[in-house]
Amino acid sequence: MIGTGLIGTSIALAVRERGAEVLLADRDPAALAMAVELGAGEPLPDGALDRPADLAVLAVPPAAVAVGLLDAQKRGLAAAYTDVASVKRLPLEQAAELGCDLSAFVPGHPLAGSERSGPSAARADLFLGRPWALCATPRTAPEAVAAVTALARDCGAMPVTVDAAEHDRAVALVSHAPHVVSAAVAARLTGADDVALGLSGQGVRDVTRIAAGDPRLWIGILSANAASVADVLEAVATDLAVAASLLRDGSEEAARHVADLLLRGNAGRSRIPGKHGGDASAYATVQVVIPDRPGELAMIFQAAGIAGVNIEDVTIEHSPGRPLGVLEISVVPGEAERLATELRGRGWSVPG
Repeated sequence: MIGTGLIGTSIALAVRERGAEVLLADRDPAALAMAVELGAGEPLPDGALDRPADLAVLAVPPAAVAVGLLDAQKRGLAAAYTDVASVKRLPLEQAAELGCDLSAFVPGHPLAGSERSGPSAARADLFLGRPWALCATPRTAPEAVAAVTALARDCGAMPVTVDAAEHDRAVALVSHAPHVVSAAVAARLTGADDVALGLSGQGVRDVTRIAAGDPRLWIGILSANAASVADVLEAVATDLAVAASLLRDGSEEAARHVADLLLRGNAGRSRIPGKHGGDASAYATVQVVIPDRPGELAMIFQAAGIAGVNIEDVTIEHSPGRPLGVLEISVVPGEAERLATELRGRGWSVPG
């Protein structure tokens, strides 16, 4: 494992749970030491290995993939190689220009992560049920593809075969451009006064959550996928500019055009796959007023289990200045009233 950040350390933890031997390398000694302490593996020796590893994973930024691959192959570190960068076309082109052995290389990208970074944020279950893009080329050996496919499955992910250029266009739409849009909204808050910030609710938290990502990491990702991201941002910017102009117009006709954008937003949101990759489901929401004290969430989840209700999703909206919040529990519509009755019977305040 070359790179012990969030993704690299999470992969290492996942395969260690399956009994794999993992050797770790990172140019940051502190990150490497923490990954070792977390049980992700042992440090990679400086000299030659007794035998090549089955697989080497380059968990490094897009700009470092090609050089890292060349160095690892010159050292003979493994029989097969993959990476986890969120951009595929440019690193693949750079690897070809450097003369890397592309027959042993499967460009990869696990579609999982967090706004947090570094080994301290790593989790062995980070990839459970998540897509893992595999962008093999016609030159890639079948045994290399098999090794990387097995890695993805061992981490609990779902391997998805996709062309590198198609991958980059796709992630520009569903990951990279949304991060920039989130950052743009969050940037407006830097000049907000205390009144505006005090009125912040779950909506602004949802929209700006991913804006907390590491800018150093993200500028590398955006630069490596610049054209595809720019295409999406220009389209979004056009929609926003038109909406702003219509709102300033103030007429009923203008309002109808803005409503059309909102309806298209509803339609687009509904196309995002739901649980287990299936169609998005419509859930009922049970709201519970929850005190901010130890064990409260655990007791609510236990009550749901006693009621025989599966919790599909959950969010908490905190009340500013008060030691309580509103827990929103998403459940199958037919189970909402049963859960509400169970919670009320146990003393929780359930509106409605």
